[in-house]
Amino acid sequence: MKKPFQTEVGQMLDLVINSLYSKKEVFLRELLSNASDACDRSRFEGLTDKSQAADSDYRIQIVPNKEKGTLAITDNGIGMTAEEVERNLGTVASSGTKRFLQAMKDKANAPELIGQFGVGFYAAFMVADRVDVLTRRRGAAPVLWSSDGKGEYDLSDGDPDAADGTTITLHLRDDAKEYLDEWRLEDIVRTYSDFLAYPVMLCPDPSVKPEPKKDKDGKELPPDPPREPRQVNSMKAIWKKPKSEVKKEETDAFYQHIAHDSEEPLATIRFAAEGATEFHALVFIPRTAPWDLWMATAKLGLQLYVRNVFIGDDVKELLPRYLAFVRGVVESADLPLNVSRETLQDNAVIRRIRKVLVGKILGEIEDMQKNRPADFAIFTAQYGRLLKEGAHSDWENSERLRDLCVFPSTFSEDATKPVTLKEYVSRMPEGQKEIYYLSADTYEAAKNSPVLEAFRAHGYEVLFFVDPMDEFFAERVREYDGKKLRAADRGELDLDDPEGKKKDKDGKKAETEDDKRFKPLADWLKERFAKTVKEVRLTSRLTDSACCFVADEYGVSAHMQRVLKAFNQPVPDSPRILELNAKSPMVEKMLGLVGKDEAKASLEDLADLLYGQAQLAEGTPLENPARFNKLVADLAAK
Repeated sequence: MKKPFQTEVGQMLDLVINSLYSKKEVFLRELLSNASDACDRSRFEGLTDKSQAADSDYRIQIVPNKEKGTLAITDNGIGMTAEEVERNLGTVASSGTKRFLQAMKDKANAPELIGQFGVGFYAAFMVADRVDVLTRRRGAAPVLWSSDGKGEYDLSDGDPDAADGTTITLHLRDDAKEYLDEWRLEDIVRTYSDFLAYPVMLCPDPSVKPEPKKDKDGKELPPDPPREPRQVNSMKAIWKKPKSEVKKEETDAFYQHIAHDSEEPLATIRFAAEGATEFHALVFIPRTAPWDLWMATAKLGLQLYVRNVFIGDDVKELLPRYLAFVRGVVESADLPLNVSRETLQDNAVIRRIRKVLVGKILGEIEDMQKNRPADFAIFTAQYGRLLKEGAHSDWENSERLRDLCVFPSTFSEDATKPVTLKEYVSRMPEGQKEIYYLSADTYEAAKNSPVLEAFRAHGYEVLFFVDPMDEFFAERVREYDGKKLRAADRGELDLDDPEGKKKDKDGKKAETEDDKRFKPLADWLKERFAKTVKEVRLTSRLTDSACCFVADEYGVSAHMQRVLKAFNQPVPDSPRILELNAKSPMVEKMLGLVGKDEAKASLEDLADLLYGQAQLAEGTPLENPARFNKLVADLAAK
């Protein structure tokens, strides 16, 4: 019975053939992975339903046939009913594996499966112009599914003598006949599927007949006995092999398999820990951040094995959240086989493994920073935010992490050339006592802030905190190398008096002649903007601009308010401090208008223009954009 696919197969096949896989040979990896999944499912369901367990050891067979031009992959796993075949293979990118995991999510020890019938299965059409699937679930009737992948499939009764499990037969295209050569098949298996938990048996080609042999007298000799299937995967986990026995290509292929990535990893870390806790680890830092890294539903964590028994592939307890991008495998013989997700968090062995893993990974990043700066630049661009999260949350490793955190600064050529705190401190000029930073939404906004004018005049570097995590970093890391971190836009600032010698006995800035002269304007502005401005004062922060907004010493910056709002967190009220540049012609003009009734309207216009400038400079939306635009237009017309 012919049936149409439930979704547009053409687009999916085009994606699989031209985009999803860069090498056609990976079709075999996908099909072997699916076969391994089927064995996993049968083994797991057989624990509670003996009728679903195999009568013999689980195995996967590969059978090439050059005469017919076919390649068959057979397993004695779970098999499928007619309904399952139609649901899983009749809908492109549907996944029986996904449905199985969903059904098992409330049961302990459900196996995490490799393949996904759907996209992985349809990789077969990269090399085949027709695919047949003969499958039989234990206790059900056999089913035959067949398709050329061009919009419809045929579903019929299978051979009643078919064994339990699944056989996928690929009718290879003329340009794919290389996959009938035994040496080629063996090479692919060893490259991609050597670590599968079940034996992969390569069967001799049944169409190849042994050549007749004759003795020296010309008499025909008995034929050689038939060749037996031979196992072509070692079933020895790649992470347990000696490093000298594993090629880089094999390690990269393993990474690409477990991480579903097409790139090589940025860094590979493998080691065996001995002592109180023994375990093997093979972990990777991806070159590009996983696409779902920041999603709440992301599957993050390492794979965990206990004495060759798979526990799970998203064991978050093995690494802190800020290292969630790391992929790989950990195997320990010191954990009980019945370890559950609920007991992992309180397990002393897991805590010891975690500590060693974190140390090794941070050590690799430090080595990258010191010896491979190009790789470190890639790393920080992808994961820098997470390291800052770690410096904030991981007290034990906070000092190591803060040395790895980078920020753009006034000395950076552009946003892609950040600096470390160590670099910053190393070039602080004599007399500078603190590390200055400025929070902003973007690098350009920080770079053009009027708050920086005095710092530039003194040759002081200012770090730009332009990532939402940077503000939290500053809250945790109050100082570095004995130098306090200080926001450039908070509190009173006098770079000419770093020791505070100009302050009175109460610690307040001594009143100057300019303060006295501009007091009428300051008082008038404070009254006009009383709802949003707590103080108006002169500043040494500015050399060219007329004004800027700052927070008080312990207030919340405008940038932090926006960050909290973006995270739907309560935003504390923080009235601004309006600082004026006494040398600004605009400020001087406004001072001359204070107290003159005939100039009241002009003073109000200038005040609103000044206020709007301060808002724009700190990244705050204008309260009345229409009025501000009119004031600018009127000023330009004069």
